[in-house]
Amino acid sequence: MEQNKKDIDHRAFQIDRKDNVATALTDIPAGKFVLLGETVKTDMEAVDKIPVGHKVALCDISQDEMIIKYGIPIGKATIAIKKGQWVHLHNIRSNYDERSSHLDIYTGAPTDIDYES
Repeated sequence: MEQNKKDIDHRAFQIDRKDNVATALTDIPAGKFVLLGETVKTDMEAVDKIPVGHKVALCDISQDEMIIKYGIPIGKATIAIKKGQWVHLHNIRSNYDERSSHLDIYTGAPTDIDYES
């Protein structure tokens, strides 16, 4: 079966074979995408829209399970994450940025500061 060109245009990259997330190289709408890395997989499916530069789960990730990128833990899942879901500030807590859980997932603006008082 020939791969649909539209699917090939949506790509993500798994940096290390131990990673449970990949980074979107293009905006990925919900649907099929190609996973690049040590092997090329064309049967991957995003269940959410994944913005370019953001992470997509490569497997189901349990609440409190480590998020692995670059072969190392970069954060912890705050809720269960399904394979193909967008992995970002709304469902992980960073190991490196204490404030990450207090930032707007789209703008990065702090949500725990009242600027009007």
